[in-house]
Amino acid sequence: MRRNTRLRLVGALAAALVTAGLATGPGAQASPGAQASPRQPTLAELAQRHGRYFGSATDNPELTDTAYTALLGDEFDMITPGNGMKWYATEPQQDVFDWRYGDQIVDLARSNHQRVRAHTLVWHSQLPDWLTGRTWTADELRAVLKKHIQTEVRHYRGKVYSWDVVNEAFNEDGSYRETLWYQTLGPGYIADALRWAHQADPHAKLYLNDYNIEAVGAKSDAYYRLAKDLKARHVPLDGIGLQAHLALQYGYPASLEDNLRRFSRLGLDTALTEVDVRMLLPATEEKLAQQADWYRDLTAACLAVRRCVGITVWDYTDKYSWIPAFFPGEGAALPWDEQLRPKPAYFAIRKALGGR
Repeated sequence: MRRNTRLRLVGALAAALVTAGLATGPGAQASPGAQASPRQPTLAELAQRHGRYFGSATDNPELTDTAYTALLGDEFDMITPGNGMKWYATEPQQDVFDWRYGDQIVDLARSNHQRVRAHTLVWHSQLPDWLTGRTWTADELRAVLKKHIQTEVRHYRGKVYSWDVVNEAFNEDGSYRETLWYQTLGPGYIADALRWAHQADPHAKLYLNDYNIEAVGAKSDAYYRLAKDLKARHVPLDGIGLQAHLALQYGYPASLEDNLRRFSRLGLDTALTEVDVRMLLPATEEKLAQQADWYRDLTAACLAVRRCVGITVWDYTDKYSWIPAFFPGEGAALPWDEQLRPKPAYFAIRKALGGR
């Protein structure tokens, strides 16, 4: 039993004894006003009232931080491994598979009764040197890709809710990204990857995932056309993941709700999969208020579209955010600060979900 849960049970029992007149000792006849206020529901519990999940990414190095993991275990009902299931971690040498990092997060999630969004099978980044350091024929690379996908998906079969099967396949103008996969195998690698993943675990939800596709535009249009084509060909595709790495200086994606709806009309789920809202530092009250409005609005957009199934923040605290390392001078992107204190964004999310 988690410590927080145990404390809640002890507190609830004490309150019940006082109410029943069975407690003894100093303070046993405390007035009703002196009793503890009821526990507020978590983000996950609030989201569940709408048939949604509310999740967080996490990564293996921070799992030694007990204050962090306690909140991670209490507040969320879906977990995404930030790096532990990527190719460089799971197949560091050809045909040599390493499940330590992914397993650690799956085991943590299961111990907290959380589900897992598995991330990611096919991506152009964070590939091992043995894969990128040589030239492959199409037949060779196709065999390598199939084996990797099916070996990893089978390993986690029945243990994960969904897979980000192909990650970041398009450029900003809607053209295919010139990756190892596209250059060697052509655009058909996407359909093949989805089919292979489905063969390995027919029950896992299969997603395409990308950034800068929150608004209607060239890049999201490319995904819409691809998804429509895949569905018409009965390729197993369940959803589109909109990463939602947003930045205050670039403006809010005002057509987000319309975009979610058009994918729903194709018979697809959608999810906001890697949410953060960064800002130019230093953070100010004005910027934090604007950030809170954006978190509120994107939560409301997901709730407004029936097939938007949930929201995942890309880790929940600024303490472990990826933003400062990749965008120097920017940060403060998440609903909790570096001391694990909730920011205005946290309370805005709660309000959007119908909480206090």
